[in-house]
Amino acid sequence: MRLLHTMLRVGDLERSLRFYIEVLGMKLLRRKDYPGGAYTLAFVGYGDEKDTTVLELTHNWGTEAYDLGTGFGHLAIGVDDIYATCAAIAAKGGQVVREPGPKQHGTSVIAFVQDPDGYKVELIQTSSRSDAP
Repeated sequence: MRLLHTMLRVGDLERSLRFYIEVLGMKLLRRKDYPGGAYTLAFVGYGDEKDTTVLELTHNWGTEAYDLGTGFGHLAIGVDDIYATCAAIAAKGGQVVREPGPKQHGTSVIAFVQDPDGYKVELIQTSSRSDAP
């Protein structure tokens, strides 16, 4: 068994695709409209679905926003250079809501960005580099 994907409902699919593709560097893997159900599915990720876990963006036609609730926490992405990654995200108009730094009560270096629908994405430094620029 393996985890295939995580699904997020989004209010504006084009806006969300721009964020995940242009700001976070994912690729659009597939997209399909379902007129009978009045929704569109778009799958994005860093690799092919047969090899990696991906993100499913679901847009229900006519729905512009969702209540995020309190149950969902965040997505997590490993990065080699968290400081350069956050700078690049900010330069592309992405919102860094927690600047890079050590995790509270730990040694991992993390940051958080927020997508256009308000979902949080945690960035985790995967290399041994932990010094600030």
